Amino acid sequence: MAKSSKANALRIGVLGASGYTGGELLRLLARHDGVELRMLSAERRAGQTLAAVFPHLGHLGAPDLIKLEDADYGALDLVFCCLPHGTTQEVIAALPRTLKIVDLSADFRLTDPKSYARWYGHEHRALELQAEAVYGLTELKRAAVAKARLVANPGCYPTSAQLPLVPLLEAGAIESGDIIIDAKSGVSGAGREAKETSLFAEVSEGINAYGIASHRHAPEIEQGLAEAARKPVIVNFTPHLMPMNRGILSSIYVKLAGGASADDLRTTLTKRYAGEPFVRVLPKGQAPATRHVRGSNLCLIGVFADRVPGRAIVLSAIDNLVKGASGQAVQNMNVMAGLAETTGLEQVALFP
Repeated sequence: MAKSSKANALRIGVLGASGYTGGELLRLLARHDGVELRMLSAERRAGQTLAAVFPHLGHLGAPDLIKLEDADYGALDLVFCCLPHGTTQEVIAALPRTLKIVDLSADFRLTDPKSYARWYGHEHRALELQAEAVYGLTELKRAAVAKARLVANPGCYPTSAQLPLVPLLEAGAIESGDIIIDAKSGVSGAGREAKETSLFAEVSEGINAYGIASHRHAPEIEQGLAEAARKPVIVNFTPHLMPMNRGILSSIYVKLAGGASADDLRTTLTKRYAGEPFVRVLPKGQAPATRHVRGSNLCLIGVFADRVPGRAIVLSAIDNLVKGASGQAVQNMNVMAGLAETTGLEQVALFP
């Protein structure tokens, strides 16, 4: 990765490289033969080696971490932006227009500026770029991603929810007004910064709901589902924190429509994702689990008939740091650059 043998290798920078998503990007790019890592930034870790920040990546020969103000953007073709929500938009607005960008923050995911202001507590400060950004749920937005300069990488919960729900809404197989999403995530989803709620004693041996009726991923989910349903959609979405490092399992409860059965839902999803390398619909009776996707870019989907007539349960499992963040970012980069979409993402899930 650090020194590609290809003359036309993409010259890559990672802004905010010291967090979990930054580290995961570097792990994935280590197996990518089409990129050359030229720049890593981290404000608090500036001047340190990558080995000091991530000992498991110390063998990559990557450049030392620097401050944003010291970056030479003229030496780059594409940057991954792993900076905090709210600060990213101004940083990206100042970047050269020649750069391609994959943004892993939430700053460009919502297309409605009023919705952004409501959920993030301030006006958007780069409206022109917000209008330009392409929402990068790769399997559903591949053609637009291929033409994009700025891609807004989806959130982890929205990825796990939209991949199964969008095709079902497009097919009219479920009711858009009766969707419940009960999602559970590992602690890495909260980021690497020290927080009381992420302490071992606060997380271990328990489970808790958070962001109840107010999580910022709700409008992102509803935005994608409304586009699929061609009308406004409001979902019941509650996230939960689990005592594990990685993974998201979304249990989604839906009401069937148009005479569809649970088997019909499975058939619809199977046809929609036939040939997709990273989305797999499981056979009848088989349920996905986070341990089946750990470390991989996979999304596994299972469909079950509910014991309540006219309803079904759809299960979706992803690794929140890979398909829910850095893996999907690499997938989008590959599409933007015209590379094979699976490059750097061939890792088989770690089990157990």
